[in-house]
Amino acid sequence: METLNAAELLAALGHESRLAIFRLLVEAGPEGMNASAIGENLGLPGATLSFHLSHLTCVGLIKGERESRFIHYSAAYETMDELIAFLTRNCCQGKACLPAATTCGTVQKRRRPTSNPQD
Repeated sequence: METLNAAELLAALGHESRLAIFRLLVEAGPEGMNASAIGENLGLPGATLSFHLSHLTCVGLIKGERESRFIHYSAAYETMDELIAFLTRNCCQGKACLPAATTCGTVQKRRRPTSNPQD
């Protein structure tokens, strides 16, 4: 990840509503949520929610998938992982110094099972 891309992602998360949306989708897991459920959970009006969802999708922090006439959103965990790796690269000269990050154990929980279980 390049510095400019990381700055763009961090700027998108620098807004209170977008950060709340992203955190909600991270907590929802790979299944994600539809837009109306996100709006209800966060108390955001439709137009405001649509604007923030569009921005987060544009920078690649979330993904939207159309299901009939609804859009189902989920966090883009690959992008989140890349951003975290960028921020912590060579941290403390390579020494383990992030106990909260190493013990949270969320990587396996948020990854979707592979379509081929024999892999």
